[in-house]
Amino acid sequence: MTFTLPELDDRVTWSIHILDADTRQVAATHHSDTVCRTASIGKVFLLIDVARRIVDGRLDPHRLIEIPEEHVVEDSGLLYRMFEQRITAYDAALLVGAVSDNLATNALIHLCGLDSVHAVAAELGYKDTALLDYIRNERGPGLPWTPSYGTAAELSDLMIRLNRDEILNKSVCGLVSRWLAADTDTSMVAAGFLLDPLAHDEPEYQGMELRHKTGSTSFARADIGILNGPARSVAYAVAANWSDESGDLRALVLGAMHRIGDSIRVLVTGLP
Repeated sequence: MTFTLPELDDRVTWSIHILDADTRQVAATHHSDTVCRTASIGKVFLLIDVARRIVDGRLDPHRLIEIPEEHVVEDSGLLYRMFEQRITAYDAALLVGAVSDNLATNALIHLCGLDSVHAVAAELGYKDTALLDYIRNERGPGLPWTPSYGTAAELSDLMIRLNRDEILNKSVCGLVSRWLAADTDTSMVAAGFLLDPLAHDEPEYQGMELRHKTGSTSFARADIGILNGPARSVAYAVAANWSDESGDLRALVLGAMHRIGDSIRVLVTGLP
């Protein structure tokens, strides 16, 4: 239940942790306690906050979201392209899970309160992982240094706990997992699973099903998830950061991520 990681370029700061989701036996690890910028990965904590509010009755899932003018953003997502932007809180969370929607993210943070969302990671016992801020067009002086950060050790643990229904309660985990199952970004570690990018919430290629979240910037790639298969379930977290001085290293980073994903696929399926 172990494999060798591919060669990792030393111009990249990596944090990697991959383990059996049932036994917690480590399959591969590399600087798993190193803190990395994780781009949109922290949106998982937002989804947890939204889900618990729906489950405990504080938030009506049919409530229409409001988009404050100061938090209007574009880039990742679909909502900013949509004709009708007043959608339900539930559907906004689905957009965050499916396409990491920035505008829906900011609307939901505004709805829940940034302090509440920021506190989720610490409430769950994580010391080096959190969502810090709204998604912003520019991140200047006086603002948090990144929208979210984390370590592979803590993020892989998060995915195990979600898979085991151990984040708050089974209903909360069920909602979050449903949203994450819609993630269409299989460009990173998940590329090695060879799944249908648009339909992998039920057993698909080689009997695998995936719940995951990704994050991307011009200097970072991150992918965390739980991959269930016929042989076993594997939780993984892979984050990569690099500096502007090194140039755009996404090609070699994504190549390494794809190879890691292929090794995970072999573990969960028992097939070549």
